[in-house]
Amino acid sequence: MTQTHPIRAIGADEFGALSEVDAQAFLEPWPAEALNRERITAEFDRMFAAFDGDQLVGAGANYSFQLTVPGGTVPAAGITRIAVLPSHRRRGILTAMMGELFSDAISRSEPLAILFASEAGIYGRFGFGLATMDLGLALRRGEGRLAPGPIATGEPVRLRAPEPAQAQAELAAVFATELAQRPGTVARDERWWTYLLTDVPALRPSGSSPLRCLLAEDDDRPRGYALYRTSSHWSDHLAEGRLEILELYAADPVAAHALWSDLLGRDLVGEVRAWRRPLDEPLLAMLADGRRARPALVDALWLRLVDLPEALTRRQYAAPADLVLEVSDPVIAANDGRWRLRAGGPGAARAACERTSDAADVRLTVQTLGAAYLGGAQLSQFAAAGHVVELTPGALATLGTALAWDRPPYSGMLF
Repeated sequence: MTQTHPIRAIGADEFGALSEVDAQAFLEPWPAEALNRERITAEFDRMFAAFDGDQLVGAGANYSFQLTVPGGTVPAAGITRIAVLPSHRRRGILTAMMGELFSDAISRSEPLAILFASEAGIYGRFGFGLATMDLGLALRRGEGRLAPGPIATGEPVRLRAPEPAQAQAELAAVFATELAQRPGTVARDERWWTYLLTDVPALRPSGSSPLRCLLAEDDDRPRGYALYRTSSHWSDHLAEGRLEILELYAADPVAAHALWSDLLGRDLVGEVRAWRRPLDEPLLAMLADGRRARPALVDALWLRLVDLPEALTRRQYAAPADLVLEVSDPVIAANDGRWRLRAGGPGAARAACERTSDAADVRLTVQTLGAAYLGGAQLSQFAAAGHVVELTPGALATLGTALAWDRPPYSGMLF
């Protein structure tokens, strides 16, 4: 908290004023129906504002999440709504707000903080590392031809198109399969499903359809779904419609194949886009020509270890490790220093992480550790960039192998 710009939690009656800071900082208005949708997930005791006298000049909030990590789940503070009025930039308000949000997470025993960055260059200085990357895909008409040959055997599925809000139970059942096995995935309670399936006309892209759903199921259970929008476009009397996939999850290859086949084969569609897909997207292996999907990497979830020893003991490791890590963390002093990490392989007892005065085996920044925490980053890349130093021969390979995981992390829900 700064002396000139005190920070406190807001009341429900101040939500509109807080959102006005967002509107000015992010250069876009907040229609009333959009604000009503945001209230669905608002946790007012975790929404903070900085003040200049009576004027609200800065904003920041935490969501209470459960994040899937290698081998389990960990409570995480989902940082969002970070904004400072243009008139009050460069006054330390953002730094003070991040400190408030970290303190809030610590008080609630959340060892991790996560966020999506509006600008990728902002949050490294607050100790966040880029923990997940997404693929953006764009296929034009005729480019979605799937490769011939066998696919995995299994009970066939049928497709239907329910209203999204009426299919919440089926969508949640499919999503639960992904949640259990994919690091980086955030659990969704009733509030978040209501939020995601509440379609706000004012927030639709110009000319876009309402939110639509395609469900893959058999007689016993739902096995996959896609949420998407369409828009009509014509050029020289030729149909050039667009279909944008917002989410697609499948519990098995048969369901995934059925969903993609349908969406890529729609009439009047000139392009199918899916901007936030996992790095191991099965479609790239299904296509006859994967190059036609034009895969493009984009940064996704950023992660910060708020309570370093607790965070390191709450995940599992792919291989045994007994190493001393010298971690640099200039923002949260309690994390700075040397830590001895003792971890077994998959299925082993809970790892241990304790302060030590022993000589370090690896020196690294807290940002690098955050980037590697979900198992998606290569420590060798960070070492080549100078963010990791191997002090004991072989220690870097041991740590990198232990932190790795069999599936790349993915977080498909923006917040």
